[in-house]
Parts: sequence; C-alpha cells; structure tokens
Amino acid sequence: MNHHLSLRAKLIIMLSVMASMFLVALDQTIISTALGKIVEEFNAFSSLGWIVTAYLITTTITVPIAGKLSDLFGRRVMLLIGVGIFTIASFFSGLSGSILDLIIWRAVQGIGGGIITANAFTIVGDLFAARERGKWQGLIGAVFGLSSVIGPLLGGFLTDGHGIFGFTTDWRWTFFINIPVGIVAFGLIMKYCPPLKHNNKPVIDYLGAGLLALALGMLILAVDNTDVIFAGLLDATGMSLGVLRAIMITIVVTATLTFISVERKAREPILPLHLFRNRNFVLVTAVALLFGASFMGSILYLTQFNQQVFGASPTESGLMLLPMVGGIMVASVGSGQIISRTGRYKVFMQSGIVLATVAMFMLSTLTPEKSYLYEVMMMVPLGLGMGVMMPVISLVVQTEFSQKELGVATSSSQLFRSLGSAIGTAVFGAMLTAGIVGHLGSTQNDAYVQKLRSAPEVSQLGSLDDVNTLLTLNMPDMKEKVTDAAMAQTEKLPEPHRTAARESFASAQSEFSYRITHAFGDSLSRIFLTATALLAVAAILVFLIRERELPKASAMMTPGAE
Repeated sequence: MNHHLSLRAKLIIMLSVMASMFLVALDQTIISTALGKIVEEFNAFSSLGWIVTAYLITTTITVPIAGKLSDLFGRRVMLLIGVGIFTIASFFSGLSGSILDLIIWRAVQGIGGGIITANAFTIVGDLFAARERGKWQGLIGAVFGLSSVIGPLLGGFLTDGHGIFGFTTDWRWTFFINIPVGIVAFGLIMKYCPPLKHNNKPVIDYLGAGLLALALGMLILAVDNTDVIFAGLLDATGMSLGVLRAIMITIVVTATLTFISVERKAREPILPLHLFRNRNFVLVTAVALLFGASFMGSILYLTQFNQQVFGASPTESGLMLLPMVGGIMVASVGSGQIISRTGRYKVFMQSGIVLATVAMFMLSTLTPEKSYLYEVMMMVPLGLGMGVMMPVISLVVQTEFSQKELGVATSSSQLFRSLGSAIGTAVFGAMLTAGIVGHLGSTQNDAYVQKLRSAPEVSQLGSLDDVNTLLTLNMPDMKEKVTDAAMAQTEKLPEPHRTAARESFASAQSEFSYRITHAFGDSLSRIFLTATALLAVAAILVFLIRERELPKASAMMTPGAE
C-alpha cells in the first residue's frame, strides 16, 4: 500500500528516533563517571577495560550489518529491535550481580546501540526530501554534542547518590535512566513509523557478516585497552604487547581480504564493494575517519587538561566544555537549516573543516600558564567548525545512492567515523603516555612520590611508575585525600617539627604538580598538532568532493507493507 506520512507523524517518529539516539550517545559518556564505583563494588580493576570495550566492539560490528539489514527488512522493524535490545540490556546491566554479568549485558546493549545508530541517520533520508534532510541531520548532530556534556554531569549526579523519584541513586541508575525513555520511544515508533522497506527478497550474507565482525572486533581489541584486557594472557605466556598486537592485526588483514573476496560474489553483500567506486563516498568516508579521530581527541583530552591544570572536578571539567558544545549545537542546527534552504552543502564543509583545523592548531599553544578564557577562545571556533561538519557527512552519502542502498551507505560512513574515534583515542592515549614519560623521566627519586609510597590511598591506585597513577595523584580529590592523611600523620609531632613536616610535604606536592601539569601540557600540545594534521588532510579531501545540488522534489521512500 502506498501512502505519504503527515508532518505530525514524521515529527513524532523523528523525536522518538532522536530520543533513542540521545540515549546511545549519552551511554558512551555517562558510564565514564561510574567506572570507579563499579570497580570498587565488584573489586575488579583488571576487568575495567572490558566494561568500555565490550560495548564499543558490539556497536562497531553492528552498525554496518544493521544498515544492510534495514535495507532488506525495513527501518521500522530494525529500530524496534534496536530500541528493545538497548532498553532490556540497560535494565539487566543495572541489575548486574557481578562484573561478568555487567560486561555481558554491556555487549548486548552495544548491539542495540549499533542498530539505533545505523538507522537514526538513515531514516532521515527515508522520511524527508533531499533538500529537507540537512536540518534533521543537524539536529541529530546537536544531540551528539549535547550528550557529551550531559553524560558526565548526569553520571556524576546519579553515581554520587542523589535522590530521584524517591529512590537513592547509585551507578546502576546510569543504566536504569534509559528505561522510561526507551519504552516511550518504542511505543511511538511502533504506532507511527511505517515499515519503510523495499520489496526485496531478503537474502542475508552470513559469511560476509561473520568476516566483517571478526575484522572489526579484532581491530578494536588491538587498539583499545589491549594491555589491560589481555594482561593475564601476556603474563601467562610471556608474550610482549607488540607481538600480540601484530597477531591481531594479521587476523584483521586476513579477515578483511577474505571478506572482500566473499563480497564480490555475494548476491546481497553486507557491504557492497561498488560503493567504493563512488568518488564522493570514498572521500566522505575518509573525512569521517579523520574527523572522528580528531573530534574524540579534542573532547577527551581537553577534559583531562581542565582537571590536571585548573584542578577541576570531573563534573566541573565537563561544564568547562560548554563553550565548545554550544558552538557545536549552534553550528550543527544552523548550518543544517541553511543547507535545507539553499540546497548547497560543500561551502559549509569547506568553511567548517578549515575553521576546525585552525582552531585545533591554536589549541596546540595551550599551556598550563594560559587562562581558561584563552582555552574558551579556542574551543568556540573548534565547536563551530565541527558542528558545521556533523550534519553534512551523512547528507553527502545519501545524495550519492538510491533509496534501496540508503541504509548500508549511511551506516558505512558512521562505521568509519566510529573507527576513527576508537583508533584516534588509542593512538592519542599512547602519545600522551609516551610524552609524559619522556618529559618526566624517572619519578623514583621524586620527593613527593617517596612520601606517598606507604600511603594506603595510593597503594590502591596501582604502581607509582604508571603514568595513569601519577595523573590520578594530581587530581583535586586525590590531592585532598593524600594531604589530609599526611596532615593527620604529623599531628603527633612536636613543634616545630610538625610545621616543618607539613611545609616539606606541601613543597614536594607543589613541585610534583608543576612537573605533572607541564609534562601533560607538553604531551597534549603534540596530540593537538597531530589532530591538526589529520584535519588538514580531511580539509584537502573535502575540497575534492563534487557537489550535487539537493533537489526540492520529495525523495522519500514510499512506505511498503511488511
């Protein structure tokens, strides 16, 4: 049966999809503030990496597969499955009685998140004409920006045990909070969303899906928390981390080459190789990869800079990013509206990527001596530049292909952006560690470190030779704990020994903080310079894109019956 949806129905569908997308985007940041409490409750520091990586692996694997399946079975059924899985997994994640339960349900939650992500961007192309898509892609981009700030704030609020709905909250509420929104979104999609499918005979490429899952999963494991996740294996076998990663990359390459061979012969390939014969698709996916790496680098490490240098708490450091997030939201929504009115998008991509590149370069001049106002002056243009780029990436891909391949094409661009974020985070993390170690040298003889070796608060953090432990020691709350403990130890000393001991401790702590913040600032500068280089390459690719004017005529896929 052929019919067109009313504007009211479209708005309800999009609000439901955006609410689901908000939960998925929120889940990637809200969990960060709860990790400490989770590890403390389950006494499972060695499993910390899996809590994050399990979700990342399943999300990354699911996105391209779900995109193809939505082309075969319809957006509505895939969205309902995605929202249902995500909501149920959130419920059981909150009920987890062990760290293994939590890791398993986080992996299941990632499957739901991947399905939602793949379809949220694609459904815009189904419901709206090409000229109208920009403003909706812009709103979805704003959702991502908003979640990057709300996530840590809401996570901190819930984890700290504040009351909500008459209940005292804890880390489990970072999952329970998803349930009511998920139920409402499921109901609205069920009632208002048409099948949005093609009359294809579904043929699933199981072998292609399996090989793609193997390649993507192994790639994530090779770059994300590898040393933590496989610590037991490395200790038991004596294998070096470099050798383990080499084996993993070999598996990735082998699986990828086999996948390409299989896809060439598949009747309905999970990732059609002919997409890569499209010039704009190749350019946009490369831009998405580079953009994803740079975007994660800027947000993640600016937060750490605010904590290390300005002494901000995790919540405060999130609030300090508001100027950048405000820029992202304003530019994403604004550029999307203008693109919808003019039908032109390339000039926005060009101006956005150039502005982001310049702002990222300016961030490389950020030092511990600079004020927060100086940081704001860099963050605002960075947010504006990245916000302009957000709605355009999916928009360009959707103009290149027919409605029949909208799902797989759109989800492929999201896949490369996700891969960029994962790889970029891992590479930048390694650069930060190497830079701090190189700048600090040995801390064995550091006066402050020597004073802390017997402190129980420090022994729980890990080795004092580890960079992460040293950075944690410079966090405001940890400095306060250690200082209080040190002052308590001096209470029994007679004067003037008590005063001398306290002054010595304060002096050692101040010198340690100075060394750490400058080592961190120097390393961060190199990260921002690397991100600048990535954005510069992306800028060159953007200028090579061939623009297609967006037509005014409706390009909405005619809903078909399931």
